[in-house]
Amino acid sequence: MALLIDTGLSDWMSDAEIAESVRNSAPGLDVRTPESLGNADEVTMIAVVGLRDDHLTQLPNLQLVQKLGAGVETILSHPALPDHMRIARLKPDAPAQGIAEWFLAYILCTQRNMAFHEAAQQRAEWAPKAPIFSPETVVGVLGLGHIGGRTARMLHAVGFKVLGWSRSPKQIDGVTCYHGADTLSETLGQCDHVCAILPSTPDTIGMFDAAMLAQMKPGSQLLNAGRGDLIDETALIAALDRGTPGHAVLDVTSQEPLPADSPLWQHPGVTITPHVSGWYLGDALAEVAQNYQNLTAGTPLLHEVDRLRGY
Repeated sequence: MALLIDTGLSDWMSDAEIAESVRNSAPGLDVRTPESLGNADEVTMIAVVGLRDDHLTQLPNLQLVQKLGAGVETILSHPALPDHMRIARLKPDAPAQGIAEWFLAYILCTQRNMAFHEAAQQRAEWAPKAPIFSPETVVGVLGLGHIGGRTARMLHAVGFKVLGWSRSPKQIDGVTCYHGADTLSETLGQCDHVCAILPSTPDTIGMFDAAMLAQMKPGSQLLNAGRGDLIDETALIAALDRGTPGHAVLDVTSQEPLPADSPLWQHPGVTITPHVSGWYLGDALAEVAQNYQNLTAGTPLLHEVDRLRGY
């Protein structure tokens, strides 16, 4: 049995770096990269960012696909994925912290009028403008799982009024929590900022359509670091033109990399970051090693995905 690391990426950690970290977590494991693949029949687990067709055709004894991240929708939707294939994801602390910081950073940019003051500096203009008082600012967090819960607690600690929304009931100290579809409109209408950190499921794809965007507070800000297909981008542009919401900050988009001809690049109401909010995995690669050991031993996996629920 062997574990293959194959991200297919050139702008993140290299396969060799990930493999070395996994080996350091559990010395003696048979961890390979595409350059050291050897006999493909021996590979029973693969760690990926996305699943390719050749992964399934070239690895006949593959049993487990380990996502090096949280979102697994592209793996689940792969047309050639066998019914028996198991999938696991990561729930590490480091990217949860990073994503929470990303939300906080862009909210504070608005609260402290950063863009206004940068523009004034370019004009050599001394133009005081009062910041927005954080204790009177309402921030909504949609999705209260590992990352969303971390985000809600961080925003509360800074002093914002935080509303949380999730499909099922949650309790977070200092956060007013709503749940269920019937409460979403009420939640959105109160928020000056809305932080979306929802998974991609049949229920959430295109969730922010024209009707939902219209339920947001005029002039509010929508921030998305969950999944790109959460937002109908055509509807978003039309909604921004009407001022409801007033601005969008997107770390994820429906197509990545975002095509150069996408109108999102040039829209004055949109800020784009290239999927960088949760950059570091921290000690999560130890979980990859543990899942390989668990698979080999026939014991329960860490963070195995329920294929029916989608996460």
